[in-house]
Amino acid sequence: MSLPIDNWWQYGVIYQIYPRSFQDANGDGIGDLEGIIARLDHLNDGTPASLGVDVIWICPFYPSPMVDFGYDVVDYTDIDPMFGDLATFDRLVEEAHRRDVRVVIDFVPSHSSDQHPWFVESRSSRDNPRRDWYLWHDPAPGGGPPNNWLAVFGGPAWELDERTGQYYLHSFLKEQPDLNWRNPEVVEAMHEVMRFWLDRGVDGFRIDAVHYLLKDALWRDNPPATEPPEGGKSFGPFDQFEHLYDLDQPDVHGVVRGLRQVVDEYPGRVAIGETYLFDLEQLIRYYGSELDGLHLPLNIRTLHVPWEAAAFRTSVDEYEAALPHGAWPNYVLGSHDEHRVASRFGPDQAHVAAMLLLTLRGTPTIYYGEELGMLDVDIPPELIQDPFGVQVPGFDLGRDPCRTPMPWDEGPNAGFTSGSPWLPLGPDYPERSVAAQRDDPASTFSLYRRLIWTRKESPALHKGTYTPLDGVPETCFAYLRQSDDQRMLVALNFGDAPLNLSLGELGEEVQLRLSTYLDQPSVALDAMRLRPNEGLLLELV
Repeated sequence: MSLPIDNWWQYGVIYQIYPRSFQDANGDGIGDLEGIIARLDHLNDGTPASLGVDVIWICPFYPSPMVDFGYDVVDYTDIDPMFGDLATFDRLVEEAHRRDVRVVIDFVPSHSSDQHPWFVESRSSRDNPRRDWYLWHDPAPGGGPPNNWLAVFGGPAWELDERTGQYYLHSFLKEQPDLNWRNPEVVEAMHEVMRFWLDRGVDGFRIDAVHYLLKDALWRDNPPATEPPEGGKSFGPFDQFEHLYDLDQPDVHGVVRGLRQVVDEYPGRVAIGETYLFDLEQLIRYYGSELDGLHLPLNIRTLHVPWEAAAFRTSVDEYEAALPHGAWPNYVLGSHDEHRVASRFGPDQAHVAAMLLLTLRGTPTIYYGEELGMLDVDIPPELIQDPFGVQVPGFDLGRDPCRTPMPWDEGPNAGFTSGSPWLPLGPDYPERSVAAQRDDPASTFSLYRRLIWTRKESPALHKGTYTPLDGVPETCFAYLRQSDDQRMLVALNFGDAPLNLSLGELGEEVQLRLSTYLDQPSVALDAMRLRPNEGLLLELV
């Protein structure tokens, strides 16, 4: 076990695991920590036969009523029995570290479950010592909610507590009351939660909904929205207002700085943040004025860029230009909140997307199953689980289709469980499975595996500069990655027709490192031909 300390989060590849759907070890149909341990060799066994990822990020496993599948936490320092126990978690960290794989866990600080003991105390009376641990407010002068804030998951963000006569704030579900991060006692309690897990050996946190941690101290109404939401994603009725006062408050960066200070008490740990922001200026502020904020504010802007070469180049170039000196970029193309990459872009272009993700400058995050080209699964109405889809119908917000079980083999239930899976499997799971793709040199898994291992051995790819190339066809995005002793050229065809490139000015000799077709086409810089839906990774020699 080597586990280098210095800035491992800059050079590694992060793999997001949604534990309910990764591997079930006890037959209850729900994935668990024991299942993750059993599948660690798929992720990295130290050889190029495995995927080769360096970091696993595990979504919530805390005790929870599972109203929002673990993002409604009852106890921040324990494991829900459906996932295992603390001893199993400790063994998971040990086994991951033995494979030189870091472990990042979800930290959910913006809200708890309404069943959390803190909230049970808080709502018991107006004079309870923990009343101010949550956000309580009197009704508006004429009655009703204190202001016009809406919950992301539909309806007002305020719930009346009949017994005490006040409303509490919930930015998501009413079962997820918001914590009061202006209360120093809450801040210290949550810092202690972080230390609990850091002491157990976790390598960092993905901090959920970090831009929701503070609200406007004056409780002002949000103004009506005058333009469609930036980024192209609709959240339904939530978009009718401009969210000036219920998220991304100017003083939230002091709170983020405090989270970073706790992480920095433990050498070699990382703070990643869910910053679901499409405005670059807002996003960049989460790095901190002195890079004392998040190491990696997640760049989810690319999740909603139109799949066009020019649009992606513009997004990347703007992001690179906006980064503060010394800040490290990162890219996300899939997550537990979004449609699958292969469903958004098509299976062929999903290979191009894989090369894009794993060759841009910065830390890439892969969502589980993307290495298999998993597609969204149609969920029958009677089997829908996600509260987003249930409570905000008609806006394509349900997240169940991208959370279905990982297909491991062609056997019953795809090797995921010996029981009945909590969500249905895709009908294509036999040919989409790990077993079907592992030894197929032309499979999506083989492409991801080769990209990741090539990235590891290439200084230009894991730490080099990024330079976009002009004068290429409109369906092409091409760029150079360069370190002191290596130059790599990436050329991506975003279209379904062949295209020709002439890049002789870059040199005379070139070595093909990888085609998304996973074959060996002949390549010449002054007369390069990209086939439909093809990406090429070339080394200039």
